[in-house]
Amino acid sequence: MDREWMRQRLGTFEGLVDQYWQIRRANGDTTQEQKWLFEEEPTVVKILRHLNPRRPDLEVLGENEWQVLTIDMREVSRGKGILADMDEWATRLAPEAPSLPADQLHAWVWDAARTFWESAHYRAAVHAAATSINAHLQNKLGRRDLSDAKLIQEAFSEKAPEPSKPRLRIPGDPTDPGVQTRQRGALQLGQGAYSALRNPAAHETGDLAEQEALEQLATFSVVARMIDQCHVVT
Repeated sequence: MDREWMRQRLGTFEGLVDQYWQIRRANGDTTQEQKWLFEEEPTVVKILRHLNPRRPDLEVLGENEWQVLTIDMREVSRGKGILADMDEWATRLAPEAPSLPADQLHAWVWDAARTFWESAHYRAAVHAAATSINAHLQNKLGRRDLSDAKLIQEAFSEKAPEPSKPRLRIPGDPTDPGVQTRQRGALQLGQGAYSALRNPAAHETGDLAEQEALEQLATFSVVARMIDQCHVVT
């Protein structure tokens, strides 16, 4: 919706009305001014009906019993007032957006990231969170030979456990299709987080924007919570 265009068209119409009344009070010929008003009126009415859909029948120009032009500027004034305040309405009356408190992220993530976050080192905070999850996963599985995405792949593999290769399993009946889907999803999410987020955090230069870093920490928080809730099978 082009509010500035609507303001301009209503302002133009208001100026023509002022011009019409000035000439009419001076007993001048208003033929040209009436022509301009009737040319502008369809668009003005369209705008006003859009701004006030409860008045689909509103009109601005008309004639009295003596066939003299009448002009009802009340809806025009109301329309200008609506347009003047619409930007503020969008800000002041918008529903409250949900917030994501960082200290409610999984402890493996926030405890590792907090110091870097407080000093506004957001890329380092993401890297620290990923490193922390990796360390907790190594401890949970008792493995030090793998890390990061490869460790995630081994942990959530659908293969049966092997000697020195325990697995993580989503809680629930392993024959249930929903549990199987979550198992595969945990593998894909974990690998994706390390490949798409941890690796750039470790190797790229320049910092992340605060919002982007928070979203990445939230992703790692989901990964951490899945790992934490899984049980180990040997």
